[in-house]
Amino acid sequence: MKRNLARVSRWPLRSLCIGKLYEASKDEKTIHARALRLLRSWLSPQQRADFDRKGYFEVVGCDTGKRYRIRRGTSANVNEIDEYGRLGTGRCFVPLGGLAQGDVMLAQKIALETDENRALSIANSFPGPLGLRLPRRRPAEARSSGVRLSPG
Repeated sequence: MKRNLARVSRWPLRSLCIGKLYEASKDEKTIHARALRLLRSWLSPQQRADFDRKGYFEVVGCDTGKRYRIRRGTSANVNEIDEYGRLGTGRCFVPLGGLAQGDVMLAQKIALETDENRALSIANSFPGPLGLRLPRRRPAEARSSGVRLSPG
């Protein structure tokens, strides 16, 4: 009798585990999961590691040699990177159609690596992150004299 009770109490746990396994396998077959798998297959090992760890990867433009960071997202997710590794001007360009996130990011990667000038010609630009910009310093005269200048 004890043996039968042990079996009966395991069934809810087993069914829960089977349900979780089914949900996980179903999630892998979604459009978004397939798009991310395709994107990862096009990334270099370094890009793939960065994407998995940080949520972005970097590409080099074919025409100017500039570096760009492509973050997870479907719009306003591309930024130029300066020689010090700081984010600069943002670029927004997406392929037509309601594509999954991975497909949009792959299209952006291919566009920058194969036809950078054309991609940038259709892209909307926006300023880089404002939080990282340093405030402008006042002229040396105004600091040292202690006199405030008013607009003319």
